[in-house]
Amino acid sequence: MALWVFGYGSLLWNPGFEVAEQAHASLPDYHRSFCMRSIHHRGSEEVPGLVLALDEQPGALCEGLALRAAEGTEEETLAYLRERELVSAAYLEKVLPVDLRDGRRIEAVTYVIDADHVQYCGGLPLEEQAGIIATAVGGRGPNTEYLYNTATHLDELGIPDAELHWLRDRVRQLVDNRLA
Repeated sequence: MALWVFGYGSLLWNPGFEVAEQAHASLPDYHRSFCMRSIHHRGSEEVPGLVLALDEQPGALCEGLALRAAEGTEEETLAYLRERELVSAAYLEKVLPVDLRDGRRIEAVTYVIDADHVQYCGGLPLEEQAGIIATAVGGRGPNTEYLYNTATHLDELGIPDAELHWLRDRVRQLVDNRLA
């Protein structure tokens, strides 16, 4: 059985596993949002950063990529993703229906935010998000790098995300002002 994974954030530019096929995809009833405090990868417990998560919202539609793991690597890929994505249990692993741009509907492993988890911070004003992202640093590097890489890859894929692009531009202003 093929293992598909829905990527909407860092999986777009750093899947970390061998991808045999990728396709533009959309996930209904979720939206991409900086609604998870990052205490490991892009922040610390003392100074949390923010990372993207899928926040459930009826009627929403999140565009991203469906990534099919190479045949024979399914167990290894799933183990890797669980270690990476479930490090603090803020994400829930779900298998959800995803629509591919070519008309196929598949089931994909998808990591969505647990709105009851202490790291959930949905609804933060964009300006507050920008201030956090502009300064936080974690084990995988600056929070700004995460934002910039995701925005760049969404642009390359032709996937619009006005909120994320506003954040990218505002964070650049904040960083430039801090360095001036």
